[in-house]
Amino acid sequence: MNGVLERLRGGLIVSVQAWPGSAIDDPYVLAAMAAAAEANGAVAVRMQGVANLLAARARVRIPIVGIIKREYEGFEPYITPTLAEVREIAATGAEIIAFDATGRPRPGAVTVEDLVAAIHAEGRLAMADCATEDDGVCAQFAEADIVATTLCGYTAQTKGTPLPSLTFLRRLAELDTFVIAEGGVARPDDLARAFAAGADAVVVGTAITNIDALVREFAARAAKGHPDA
Repeated sequence: MNGVLERLRGGLIVSVQAWPGSAIDDPYVLAAMAAAAEANGAVAVRMQGVANLLAARARVRIPIVGIIKREYEGFEPYITPTLAEVREIAATGAEIIAFDATGRPRPGAVTVEDLVAAIHAEGRLAMADCATEDDGVCAQFAEADIVATTLCGYTAQTKGTPLPSLTFLRRLAELDTFVIAEGGVARPDDLARAFAAGADAVVVGTAITNIDALVREFAARAAKGHPDA
């Protein structure tokens, strides 16, 4: 699977996801968006949900980073939080399985070590979505193949952190592992800065694929709603 990492190195990973209830929250539509990402230079896509992952696998040859977002009452982690989600993602053919690698409790007292071991047992690469440097260190110790800045700004400890957090990225880049920048990369210049800060690959989502957010942003600035715009 090391060949997969080399395919990602220096490249753009596109996060192809939709808000629940969105008109584009459809496996056919999202798989088409994944194929468009591949056709235009993306080295991988990140997608969530079994139906979407299966649809994308049928259309793209580039690696897929798979996640399942599932909430469990009383627990904060919802990105691939248990071993059940690991097994479901592995069955879709995704080469990489990403998971919440923060120190927050998970259902069944599942640990980062448990998740990484389960992912490796399925023959997949483990991508640790981190919020802090400590998360990255612990994930590396657990033998995760990738550490990422995904959750910086989205936990109580990191809330309010300006994104993309290049300071956090530089700290992760000091670890002897593959590092992905994810979160807040809104423009090509942000992507360039992330690579300069030590990223091995960069994920871009909302700025490319979240049509709901993009249309709302532009519509809010339309002359109809803002006569002085």
